[in-house]
Amino acid sequence: RFERLAILRSTYEFHNFQSTYIGRLKVFFMYSRLPTGYITKSTIIIVGGGLLGYAATEVLWGSETFYDKAVMPLVHKYVDGETAHNLGVRAASWGLIPRFGPNRKEYDELACEFLGMHLKNPIGLAAGFDKSAEAVGPLSRVSGFGLVEVGSVTPLPQEGNAKPRVFRLLEDKGIINRYGFNNDGANKVSKRIKAARIQRNGETALVGVNLGKNKLSENAIFDYEVGVNQFAPISDYLVVNVSSPNTPGLRSMQKKSDLQSLLAHVKYCLDAMKLEQPPKILLKIAPDLEPSEKRDIAQVVMDKKYGVDGLIISNTTIARPATLKSEFRTETGGLSGAPIRELSTDCIKEMYRLTQGRIPIVGCGGVSSGEDAYEKIRAGASVVQLYTALAFHGFPIIGKVKRELAALLKRDGFKSVVEAVGADHR
Repeated sequence: RFERLAILRSTYEFHNFQSTYIGRLKVFFMYSRLPTGYITKSTIIIVGGGLLGYAATEVLWGSETFYDKAVMPLVHKYVDGETAHNLGVRAASWGLIPRFGPNRKEYDELACEFLGMHLKNPIGLAAGFDKSAEAVGPLSRVSGFGLVEVGSVTPLPQEGNAKPRVFRLLEDKGIINRYGFNNDGANKVSKRIKAARIQRNGETALVGVNLGKNKLSENAIFDYEVGVNQFAPISDYLVVNVSSPNTPGLRSMQKKSDLQSLLAHVKYCLDAMKLEQPPKILLKIAPDLEPSEKRDIAQVVMDKKYGVDGLIISNTTIARPATLKSEFRTETGGLSGAPIRELSTDCIKEMYRLTQGRIPIVGCGGVSSGEDAYEKIRAGASVVQLYTALAFHGFPIIGKVKRELAALLKRDGFKSVVEAVGADHR
């Protein structure tokens, strides 16, 4: 019996070895017939596809860690500032921005009214990112912003200033730009905004248009008239931008007499259109005005005959703080980002005081956290805008700012962001 069992066992082991050996031979001959490099290429495709799938998931979800640790360091190392900007706009126009996750989360504390219009949150995109409304549809529908500002837009298309014209100050978390109102012109931009408005719904952000003048224009007031006529019927608000440092002669229009003439004409043009729901008019000013200039502007905007509904504070600065460390700190142009945070907030605080809190303020300049936004709101801003923060943190910064701001409001006992506006003055 034992001999028979041994024979059966040997026979089984032989057949098992035979089948395994033959199987391996079949596999060997199968792979030997494959083209040279097939396995390597297949491995690269599979692994690469997996990595791309992972990256796409992280991008669409809006992972702060993925952007801060992977995406943005690579962009800063290998892509210049303007190219990165253009790629960001292109990606947004294709909807390749965080469409789920933290960016889309809204908080009851952040819902508010601004200029008589409902906002799901007070965090907006400042002018300068989507200059020609190429991405206004996705930005207003799925980005998580409460308001989106297009521009600056001029009547005629213009290329802007010579390149290079954008400089990252990596050590300072700031940017110097001298773009010079490069945009596709009022006709093209208005068509894109009209197309985007067709897809609006209750969740869509407010859309504003920032108006500027052409560099070679001999009649600045006429340029703003063109902007009003073109965009008033299709925007929630219009911004009279007289504070960019990159268009010769523009900042001089902040002088009282020039400002009065311009704003009076803008109001005349808007009234003449007899729109059922005319857009609100905001004035964007520089952060480095003289005290007398701030007083003059406060007097003008509080006079109802000039039709100003709010202020945007502030544009970029031409000043260069002594604390700047980056190699490009001496470049000509407007400085934005973290280095102007305090300057902008101080200007908000001063203009809120001068206007007695009667003129709604949009706070802009150096916002990259909930704390930054909260600081500006307590100083007097009803809503805040960001842009430079996108260049350093990517689109997940939107969800981060909203989450942190909501937490700060709760911490200090505010049931709504509206209650916190101007709190430092009380």
